[in-house]
Amino acid sequence: MDELFDQLLTGPLSRLEPFEQQIFTLRLTQHMPDIERPLRQLYGQREDFDTWLTHFLNIAADAYAVRPVELRLHDLKRITEPDWFQQSTMMGYVCYSDRFAGSLKGVAAKIDYLKELGITYLHLMPLLKPRPGANDGGYAVMDYRAVRHDLGTMTDLSNLAAQLRAEDISLCIDLVCNHTAKEHAWAQKAMAGDKTYQNYYLMFPDRTLPDQYENTVREVFPEFKSGSFTYYEAIDKWVWTTFNEFQWDLNYANPAVFGEILATMLFLANQGVEVLRLDAVAFMWKRLGTDCENQPEAHAILQAFRALSRIAAPGLLLKAEAIVPPPQLVPYLGLGEATNKECEVAYHNVFMVMLWSSLAERRVALMTHALQQMPAIPSRTSWLTYVRCHDDIGWAVTEEDAAAVGLNGYLHRTFLSDFYNGRFPNSFARGATFQFNPKTNDRRISGSCASLAGLEAALEAGDYAALDLAVRRILLIHSMILTFGGIPLLYMGDEIGMLNDVSYLDDPDLAQDSRWLHRPWMDWDLAQKRDDWLGVNGRIFQNLKKLIQARKQTAALHAEAGAYPVWSYNEAVFGLLRESPRGRLLILGNFSEHAQTIPAYRLQELRFDGRLIDHITGKSVDGWHDVQLEPYGSIWLQAV
Repeated sequence: MDELFDQLLTGPLSRLEPFEQQIFTLRLTQHMPDIERPLRQLYGQREDFDTWLTHFLNIAADAYAVRPVELRLHDLKRITEPDWFQQSTMMGYVCYSDRFAGSLKGVAAKIDYLKELGITYLHLMPLLKPRPGANDGGYAVMDYRAVRHDLGTMTDLSNLAAQLRAEDISLCIDLVCNHTAKEHAWAQKAMAGDKTYQNYYLMFPDRTLPDQYENTVREVFPEFKSGSFTYYEAIDKWVWTTFNEFQWDLNYANPAVFGEILATMLFLANQGVEVLRLDAVAFMWKRLGTDCENQPEAHAILQAFRALSRIAAPGLLLKAEAIVPPPQLVPYLGLGEATNKECEVAYHNVFMVMLWSSLAERRVALMTHALQQMPAIPSRTSWLTYVRCHDDIGWAVTEEDAAAVGLNGYLHRTFLSDFYNGRFPNSFARGATFQFNPKTNDRRISGSCASLAGLEAALEAGDYAALDLAVRRILLIHSMILTFGGIPLLYMGDEIGMLNDVSYLDDPDLAQDSRWLHRPWMDWDLAQKRDDWLGVNGRIFQNLKKLIQARKQTAALHAEAGAYPVWSYNEAVFGLLRESPRGRLLILGNFSEHAQTIPAYRLQELRFDGRLIDHITGKSVDGWHDVQLEPYGSIWLQAV
């Protein structure tokens, strides 16, 4: 170890003052076991392991040496307040830079709008330079160190990060870890026959191994392409392309690839990015005879990324984009010896799916049971809760959870697809099917929050009663994500009730992807009406703003607090108990268009009797009497 320190001190750290060198060596000493453990799992069988380990540490030292002073100070702030992202004051917003404000400079001009909502975390959707033409919404990156030309420059990104940071808003961007565009410089060198760069990807001389792999891997986009491999005549090889023909899967069995992505992560952190959404992490390691998802080595990669980033940029958070079943999801936050040593945050996809399932069914049994089965997450991690995102909704309802509450899983998933594409009788939703798979009858759904919640249909019909119910549904599900625990995310336009946008059909690069239905251009004319409480859009905005303010003032919603789904004794009302030394909260949400009652004896069983306060309204509630909930109403109760 002393020899390694000496190499670093005479190499990349030589430009620093002794005190700064000591800080780095202290961090390295602290995190070295967590660096070496996952890296040995990945590359320990190699004779040159020590050489690669030294190479990775040099990458971290290089990044630390050039990290701006302002960001080093910000690192210290984060270290002294390690739960900053778990606090109830956190509130996220997700948007495409161009569709929200035209460019990165345009986003900076809208900071006041974000502050008005109470936003403290801004996720800008893919903005690194993509391939021209079809690019999977920006997830086919051809240059990790350049910004999409129409959005601005890397300097603009760094400036925006600084402006946001000055307003206590953390910037999150996407880093696509699993694949690059085939136009990336590495792929172009591979296509030119460079063996070094061909080893950056998964390439095969014939169909022998691809055929064996395809016996067990699934098709992610069956309507876009068949199979997981693409043949390129120029190099006479089959390339692994999980998602699209133009997205080449990286080969993490090659340590050079790990080093390249590590260097990219730290480069982006040094631009002021505070959170990296690591895209498609479940697919990063392939193993014959499996589905090639959620492999142990994928977790080892993330753990090594986390430990190495801790010594170079400890203020950086890693967010896992792993839309997988619960047993496979929680490990991305760290289990066993990796507890609190993998990603800090991950999407709670199950909760999102169950919210929409409960709205369609008007019953909460499935949601209550499914969430009760979720394993606990490590104390220093957090969920990201959301009602919609840029992606489709895949109906993640397991056969076991469905059967436990008297449902057939296959039929229920079919019902949800029919309900939300508007084909089910009397459905209030207006959505569209995404990626129908005839082999499994899997049909995912696209659509904006407002359109799926019934606002579009109500406006078309001129039905004011239906319109009122649609607004109530929107507010209800946002009330739920604000209280479940973690960082709640608002998707751009949902705060003003924006509807489905069919204009994507006019763009040949987008027309085959119905997800653009809910990736609209921000309607700033509509946003100008946000102060009008009498209008639909103002009613949504102002009530969401009120809910966000209530969340920020409720310390018991800290993410460390346990979140326990409880039976309310009313099949239409979801109950969630939040309990910690910061206080006890009972959140109730009515998923029916009819008023509902929670009996007083159930409140007393849960120890919510006597005088209570509703944090949404600030009004007192008598816990000795039944509690009444309006149609699609919610209440956040705490003992006084």
